[in-house]
Amino acid sequence: MRINLVKPNWYSLDNKNMSKKNTWSLQNDKRTEEERNVFKPSGEKPKNKTKTYLLSLAGVFLMVSFLMTYFSETILEACLTKTFCFNSKDDIIIYTLFVFLNIVIVISTIFGAYIIGRKLANFIKK
Repeated sequence: MRINLVKPNWYSLDNKNMSKKNTWSLQNDKRTEEERNVFKPSGEKPKNKTKTYLLSLAGVFLMVSFLMTYFSETILEACLTKTFCFNSKDDIIIYTLFVFLNIVIVISTIFGAYIIGRKLANFIKK
C-alpha cells in the first residue's frame, strides 16, 4: 500500500505566497490607543514579594503543625532536657512549635542539599 502525501498550498516558497502577509486581530482594531498602551512597560520596578511568600509559607507550616498536633489521637511526649518535657495534649502550643521547627529543619536541609548539589554540578561541568 502506498500513501501519497500532498503538500499543502502554503508549503511552496514562491514570491506570491511570501509577499502575502496575513494580520490577525480579534478585535478588528476597536481598541483605543490608551487601551493598547495598558500593557507597555511603565518604568517602575516590580515589588519584591519574597518576604511575603516566606511569611505566608511559614504561616501555612505553623497551621499544619498545629492541626497535626491537635488531631493526633495519641499523646506524644518530647524532652529537650532531662527536666523539660512536654506532651501534645497538655502543652499544645509548645508541641506545635516543636513540630514546626522540625518541619523547618527538614525543608532547610533539603534546600541546602539542593543548593550544594547545584553548585557542585556547575563546578564539575566547568
